[in-house]
This record gives sequence, C-alpha cells and structure tokens, in this order.
Amino acid sequence: MGKFRRVPVGIVGASGYGGVQLVRLLMDHPEVELVYLGGENSAGKSFASIYPHLAHAVKLPIEAVTPEIIAHRCEVVFLCLPNGLAYQIAPYLLEKGCKVVDLSADYRFSDLATYTTWYGGERNDRSTLATAVYGLPELYRDRIAEAQLVGCPGSYPTASLLALLPLLKQGLIVPETAIIDAKSGASGNGRQGKVNLLLAEADNSLAAYGVARHRHTPEIEQICSYIAGHEVTIQFTPHLIPMVRGILATVYATLRDPGLVGDDLITIYTAFYRNSPWVKICESGVYPQTKWASGSNLCYIGVEVDPRTGRVIVMSAIDNLIKGQAGQAVQCLNLMMDWDETLGLPRLGFYP
Repeated sequence: MGKFRRVPVGIVGASGYGGVQLVRLLMDHPEVELVYLGGENSAGKSFASIYPHLAHAVKLPIEAVTPEIIAHRCEVVFLCLPNGLAYQIAPYLLEKGCKVVDLSADYRFSDLATYTTWYGGERNDRSTLATAVYGLPELYRDRIAEAQLVGCPGSYPTASLLALLPLLKQGLIVPETAIIDAKSGASGNGRQGKVNLLLAEADNSLAAYGVARHRHTPEIEQICSYIAGHEVTIQFTPHLIPMVRGILATVYATLRDPGLVGDDLITIYTAFYRNSPWVKICESGVYPQTKWASGSNLCYIGVEVDPRTGRVIVMSAIDNLIKGQAGQAVQCLNLMMDWDETLGLPRLGFYP
C-alpha cells in the first residue's frame, strides 16, 4: 500500500492574527502538510519567535515572499496579506498551477471599478479577477468546488450576509430597508499598534467607526444586489467593542408580508441552511451571543419579528478570526479539494 500523501500548503502573511489561526487549523488538518510560511517584515525569524506558544508544534521559519519558491513547494496557497498585495502575486501562482485562497479584499469584487474606488491601486489582472469566486460557502458552495481562486469574505460581510441571505433569496423583505448594526472585537483590526486599540482607549467604551464609509459596505451590497436581482443599497455601521474576538451583526429590515411571525421565519431559515453544517438557527426566543461561537467555525442566527413595526430582526454571531477569516478559508479549501466541508475545523466553541 502506498504512503498516504498530504497536500502541501503555504501561508503568505503568516505572522498576523489570521495567519496564526490558519497555522493552528492547518497543523491539525488531516489532509494537508504546512510546508511554507512567508512574510516580508518578519522574514528570517522563526515562527516560534513570534508566537512562542506554538514553539513545540511549529518548527518552520518565516521566509521571504518569493513566488517561484512558493509555487514550486505548494499546491495550495493562502494569502493573508494587506489589501493591494495579493493581486500582485496571485496571477503567477495560478499560472503555475496552485490553488489560491485570498483572505484580503483583492478578489472579493466582480467589478474592478468598485474595488479601486474603495481600495485604490492600479491593477492589470482583470482576467484573473474574472476567475475568482466569492468564498461564502453557504451561497457559492458549488462554484467554490470548481474554483482555482477564491476571494474570502470579510468578517463583517460574513456575519451580515448569513443573516440576510434567506430574506433576500425568498423575497421576504424590502431590500433597501435593510440596516446592519454590527459590533466586533479588537482582533478584527489585525495585529498592529493603533491608539484606538490600546486597552486604556478601548476598554469600558463602545464606539462606532467607518460610519457611512466602511469598506465592507460595497462588499455586502454586491452580494445583496446579486441575490435581489437589482441594485441594493445597504446601511452598515460597525462598532468596536472591548473584547478580543467575535462579531454580532443585528440586521433590521421591513417585511413585505407583515403577517409573518417569528416561528415562520425560523422555519424558513432552518430549511434554507439545512445543508450548511456551520450555520445553527436558534429556537424561538433564543438570541445568539458571540461567546457561543468563540473558537469555532459556527455562525449562530436568531430571528425575531416585531409586529408593531413590521420589521424582522436577525442576529448573527461568529468568531471573526475563524468563520470570519481563517476557518472560512479552510472551509473553502475543503470544498476546492472535494473533501468534507467540516474537515479540520472546530465544531465546538470555547465557553465561557
């Protein structure tokens, strides 16, 4: 009997929070072997010197980002880079036969003009962009399975879209009335020193940011418009909450049929996500908390109707670093490789 072969994978941008979560997940994945860790600022250091808690398990160094070496060594490459860098190396990796999973915004948009309006940059990879699939498995599972290039959603869009998909697919709401009020832990801003993320600044406080101009707005609108079949404008306001990880997105929208009650919608949501192992619909009167999802790839969704206002209220809770980032990337990998969608992913959260 031949020796079992693991698929060689690499991570470019391994030293950030998304990178270290990916390292943790891929080290425990039964079908892959982590063979490359790359980064510009940390090149030459050992991964263990950056994250000593993994020194006993991860012996790899952080190497310079050299596309030729990456393509030679890896079959699958995860790009955990700042926006504007992935599109500089993804076309080469794809040309050399690698599958690419991008965790930045570079391949989330089907319209290049939308990307450059919100993110800037001069791009000449239009043909590559045309092959990218938006990495939300609950919407594009079949397309992801056939893809060579996946652009993983942002964490806010993941929580928001999972709350909105059944409503838009079934035509249950007036799309333009949708309002998303979302809160995220500090890890959503990455591993970087910013004044507003200092403990003395963020603790015992709650603040909105990116009001009316957050970059995740057009990403959410793109998918909502696709599902609704016409251009949809969404009101999205994010907030920084003094905790490390987790997102709670509360979505409000006007129902087309004011006669619908909460139990009706719970039935609709349960049916919609019946084949989605990572989405859990709460029972009537139960509303999700971020702590439930912490450390897992799960999304918990609670649904309520306010008959007084004729609005539906949907609450969606995820771990922004797992289902909102690294876990979702591994979920996409599983689909791309024709593996079980749940393989190598944490099914249970940390609690408390």
